[in-house]
Amino acid sequence: MNPSVDQLHLLTLHVGFARHQGDWNWKNVRSPFARLYFVTEGEAKVGIGTDYHSLTPGHLYFIPAFTEHSYVCESAFSHYYVHIYEEQQRGVSLLDEYSFPFEAEASASDLGLIRRLCEINPFLKLPGSNPETYDNHPNLISTIRLNQQRPFSDKMESRGILYILMSRFFRQAAPKEEVKDSRIYQTLTYIRKHLDSRLDIGTLADKACMSRDHYIRVFKRETGETPNVYITKRRLERAELALVTSDLSIKDIAKTLGYGDCSYFNRVFKQSEGVSPQQYRENHQGRLQHG
Repeated sequence: MNPSVDQLHLLTLHVGFARHQGDWNWKNVRSPFARLYFVTEGEAKVGIGTDYHSLTPGHLYFIPAFTEHSYVCESAFSHYYVHIYEEQQRGVSLLDEYSFPFEAEASASDLGLIRRLCEINPFLKLPGSNPETYDNHPNLISTIRLNQQRPFSDKMESRGILYILMSRFFRQAAPKEEVKDSRIYQTLTYIRKHLDSRLDIGTLADKACMSRDHYIRVFKRETGETPNVYITKRRLERAELALVTSDLSIKDIAKTLGYGDCSYFNRVFKQSEGVSPQQYRENHQGRLQHG
């Protein structure tokens, strides 16, 4: 897998420097944007699943979007933070197609790059470390629009710095879909690019030059999921992102994800997330008022 750099479109949502005294303790954080940290002093931990990883000075750390995690900080700890939003092209997320290492050793120039990112984006500093104060629908939409309205030179420099910092992690990244069958791999790529269209299993099987039943068996063997389950998961991830980072109506979001029946989309979303799409959006809006 060797994608074009033109496929990667990154925005700086938030960037700044923070000092903590045992007060960086937040549980079950899950956001539609990625996080990158550069630690300058002290030590803290990030829990992902059942594993807790130490954050130590002189290293970069990366947490992909939609990764549920927790923070543990018991003493003095200082770090730079960068929140990264990926503008998807034709609905395809390049960051989502790779598995990244959690930690990368920082180069001698990385600290200067992050400081420069802070210098040209002073208005992107977080109001506080509590995710509920910034990880919400109004804040994200406002910040994305602010990014789009900035001078071209600032956008260019900011994006260039993000590319350099993310290259540390891409160097050790591996394609997420580690399938051995090239026919299945090709249809996975097709699915991710056409989540806004009707995806018929028979059509996918034809593209893979297989019978429908054989395609389903091979797909499940390679990915651990049936084609329908895989497609639904990818669509719901896209729905979560749209609900939090856009003003599109629920009906329009359903259409952009290939759901002609909005009521069916509501049922599928609620079955997966436990709340309706509208309630999911309101929950993120409510964080601003109660954070």
